[in-house]
Amino acid sequence: MKTLSDLLSILSQSNIDFVVVGGFAGVLHGSTLVTRDLDLCTLLTPEHIAKLKLVLKDFHPKHRMTPNKLPFSEIPPEGQSLNNLYLETDLGVVDFLTSITGVGDFERIRSKAEEVEIRGQKINVINLEDLIKAKEAMNRDKDRLAVKELRAIQTKTKK
Repeated sequence: MKTLSDLLSILSQSNIDFVVVGGFAGVLHGSTLVTRDLDLCTLLTPEHIAKLKLVLKDFHPKHRMTPNKLPFSEIPPEGQSLNNLYLETDLGVVDFLTSITGVGDFERIRSKAEEVEIRGQKINVINLEDLIKAKEAMNRDKDRLAVKELRAIQTKTKK
């Protein structure tokens, strides 16, 4: 069975420039909270979108926020950029975001990202301080819970 880790591996091997953010980033920092999707901060220029379409084509990506689950292969049309991209694939649900609320855009996120190794590949992950800021800015029940755990992790790692 394919997993979110498989998706990370495929994107990394394809030289897609991204930073893991959201719940999966929390897990990489030591959180015990389970996540069922993958949130990535990246650029969504026409060139990056074309590359994503090519890399993901064998995994049947569909826009999960559209009523008819429109195929990513057709939308957006060539030459168009996006702010965010919400996909459902055979590998799982993945959201591509160009900025993170409470922290900033992709360049800002990437400039302070930490490198972790997953399955022998180096992956950029949002740093713990920025992840906490993002979760605080979202201020949903699940994010407030995550902030408590992430702060405990932060305190423990500073000792």
